[in-house]
Amino acid sequence: MRILMFGRGVISTIYGKAFIAAGHEVAFAVRSTRIPQYGSSLTIDLLDGRGSVYGKRTRTAFTPALRDSSDPGGQFDVIVLSVGHHRLREAAATVAAYAGEATVLIFGNIWEDPPTAVLPLPADQVVFGFPGAGGGFHSEGALHGALFRSVTIGTAGDASDWRKGLVHGMFKQAGFAVKEEGDIRGWLWLHFAMDVGMFSQALKAGGLAKMIGDGRGLREAFRTSREMLPVLEARGIDLSRHRTASMPARLPRSAGTLSGWATRLFPIAQASLAAHANPNGAEPRAVMSDALASARLLGIPTPRLEQAWRYWQETESA
Repeated sequence: MRILMFGRGVISTIYGKAFIAAGHEVAFAVRSTRIPQYGSSLTIDLLDGRGSVYGKRTRTAFTPALRDSSDPGGQFDVIVLSVGHHRLREAAATVAAYAGEATVLIFGNIWEDPPTAVLPLPADQVVFGFPGAGGGFHSEGALHGALFRSVTIGTAGDASDWRKGLVHGMFKQAGFAVKEEGDIRGWLWLHFAMDVGMFSQALKAGGLAKMIGDGRGLREAFRTSREMLPVLEARGIDLSRHRTASMPARLPRSAGTLSGWATRLFPIAQASLAAHANPNGAEPRAVMSDALASARLLGIPTPRLEQAWRYWQETESA
């Protein structure tokens, strides 16, 4: 298949490289001004969990094929769009100009109603999903990250089964397990709520990396996420359909202990958290801000989130 990865961020780069290894033709769409800045190649230091829960560490040079994101040229079977949720509208409008008949995978956080969030992309061409990877670019220019075995996909509009099957096959061919979610909107919003807790606690701790093995810190993160559950219900989410995914927020004490233990034991979990070094990044701020705005609009109290937001504002103004 011909696949276009929108951007050359962490998620696009890690998965794009995996698709290339599986035999797909992959290009990366980036702003024309950034093409010379990126250079011809980069180093990827990856803990790859497709073969083992402990992961296999690899360090390889990678030379992605970069295209101008405003006009990448040619026709593509799948376009993978993975950007921060606060940049999704702008990116979707750019992709819509040349998507043609391609299936578009929206791969990441969403807090708006999914079909609305990606307008003007046609609803019948869009599949939604969430990656199982994380990482960051370090000062020496290398990408350090972790890749889990599974991804989650689903549809929230009129996309046909064959489009979902196309995306499913793309991942399976690259060695991933695919979890199909019937209520992808609820799943994505619940994941967003979990990120609210993690980012707010990371702000206090000095980064997600500081939370490795910290059962108490993770418990506090899940307690903040628990404040978001009434917000999700008020937005029409049936949490009974997501009992497993919502367990950390419903049972923060037990989940914090288990998560602290897991992050100490499994190198791949450590690598995923350790790569997120900046708690003041644009995406964590936007996640907290948008969640708080929704809670306030609905009149639902979120005292822990309010406290974390005040802490961030005081830190910024100091």
